[in-house]
Amino acid sequence: MSLAARDATHSNIFKEMKDITFEQTISHQCGVTMNDSVEARAIAEFMGQKAGVTITYQPAMIRIDGSGKLVFKMDEISEYLGREMTAETFEVNSSTHYGRMVRIDDNTVILFGNMDEMFEYIE
Repeated sequence: MSLAARDATHSNIFKEMKDITFEQTISHQCGVTMNDSVEARAIAEFMGQKAGVTITYQPAMIRIDGSGKLVFKMDEISEYLGREMTAETFEVNSSTHYGRMVRIDDNTVILFGNMDEMFEYIE
């Protein structure tokens, strides 16, 4: 990975308090904070190629944020990483998340910002 590739998806979701406006609305945003690791960087770089996804690099963590939903496909991430990525490894690298996380199967983890859309996957 070149430095230019990393900078192409490098954004920052964090704002100073003076720049934050509080509204009584639902954002439908979701995201995951990952411990900085080889696997987390590969996940972030791969997801950063998708429209509407913001990647924020911090010294010891990486944030992946989106609106609506974020779909993490382990086979696609494995191909990008060059070795197997499992849903279990994904979860180990995840420090925290917001939105509803649903593990659809061994290959797919989805984070939902829109709670109504999540209901079709749970009982």
